[in-house]
Amino acid sequence: MCQSSRELGARGEDIAIEHLESLGFYVVSRNFRTRFGEIDLIARDGDTIVFVEVKARRSRQFGRAVEQITKGKQRKIVKTAGEYLRRSGSLESCVRFDVLAIDILPGGEVRIEHVKGAFNGWR
Repeated sequence: MCQSSRELGARGEDIAIEHLESLGFYVVSRNFRTRFGEIDLIARDGDTIVFVEVKARRSRQFGRAVEQITKGKQRKIVKTAGEYLRRSGSLESCVRFDVLAIDILPGGEVRIEHVKGAFNGWR
């Protein structure tokens, strides 16, 4: 059965949440949206607020997921993260930007690549 891109993305986010929670992260928000853009997941890793971009794919045909996060996309994520920090009163918090690549292969096999600190924000 073929999944739509939206269904694949939602499934990837579900898998990403399970992965993060298994590592001791606490997921505080999913699909946080502002006029600047959207952040797939926002989590806490100890005292660090982690903004997570999730890339769910059916293959690695187009390279590593982290390579698909353009400078433009990074800027949108950083601006959206800034808005989250302002709204939550967390402007002085330590932050990190991670990418989670979820490869959902034929037969249901799942491969996860978690790139911590995949790109830099403003700190």
